[in-house]
Amino acid sequence: MAKVELKGIGKVYDGNVRAVDNANIVVEDREFVVFVGPSGCGKSTTLRMIAGLEDISEGELYIDGELMNDVPPKDRNIAMVFQNYALYPHMTVYDNMAFGLKIRKTDKAEIERRVNEAARILDIEKLLDRKPKALSGGQRQRVAVGRAIVRNPKVFLFDEPLSNLDAKLRVQMRAEISDLHHRLNATMIYVTHDQIEAMTMSDKIVVMKDGKVQQIGSPLYLYNHPINKFVAGFIGSPPMNFLSVKISEKGGKIVGDEGSFEIVPTDEQAKILKDYIGKEVYFGIRPEDMVYTATPAAANNMQMKVSVVEPLGAETNVFLATKTQSIVARTSPENRFQIGDTANFTPNMEKAKFFDKETELSICDSVKSE
Repeated sequence: MAKVELKGIGKVYDGNVRAVDNANIVVEDREFVVFVGPSGCGKSTTLRMIAGLEDISEGELYIDGELMNDVPPKDRNIAMVFQNYALYPHMTVYDNMAFGLKIRKTDKAEIERRVNEAARILDIEKLLDRKPKALSGGQRQRVAVGRAIVRNPKVFLFDEPLSNLDAKLRVQMRAEISDLHHRLNATMIYVTHDQIEAMTMSDKIVVMKDGKVQQIGSPLYLYNHPINKFVAGFIGSPPMNFLSVKISEKGGKIVGDEGSFEIVPTDEQAKILKDYIGKEVYFGIRPEDMVYTATPAAANNMQMKVSVVEPLGAETNVFLATKTQSIVARTSPENRFQIGDTANFTPNMEKAKFFDKETELSICDSVKSE
């Protein structure tokens, strides 16, 4: 397997349309890295540059220490799994998996060994004589993965491979691909717009927006220490709540005035927020860090109107409205709410975040990549 390094990688299309800008990413040997971001953020373009399916406009790409900018895709020793499976409809599963090896004139016995081994790993041994039209979506995806496995590549690339599957099958395939990574001990780069896939599957996440890398780190590090408002809102489901509050000093204490209630930051947060007195900032709190109280709390009580209730079985999402803003809280199903109720919630200020309103960078958090 291999280490992949992107040094200042950029992609510029005709008309000076910049799809990727100065991407600096290191994928360590045997690491599972997920590129995540909204549609059009440049994640698939970055993957295609690694694969050699897109020319690199700027920067350098190294695989296993070798410069790959001008190396043809067939010579990069990578294997790619596409969103639409890209199976040959007239070929059997066996022939689809074996096709790349036949093109390389691999020994027939070795082809048979590799295909059968991949089929065993993916539990598709009974499907080898079928054609793609006789397979379900999940089975087709396993075949596409199997075709990549038999290549024994240095790097596996996955371009939104689960997008065409239903919700239940996506969950199953997430687990299977994660298990496959551990069994093969392989270097894998995976592209998705689904942050749940990114959180549950990866060793490391690369968050992208508008062609730029926003932050790189382990899933929990990005969840707990987002570098800016975008990362904070993209990682986590439901996403982090953001309220606009004005920082002031009252009775010797720093407070954030929302208009309907006041937020009292921790002592550590207050030290930094002193520089924002008289200014508005974004107060960020995750739904799961909102604590319901039957009666108004003595401090940091957020009293709001219930606008929507989403019972999910093990938990309930409660949508709440202030005079001008709205947020969502995740709470126990034992807490019953009706639309129009007045409810009291208290934010866990140790988990709360503040963001500069102009730069949208995190305040009060010593953020670094991990």
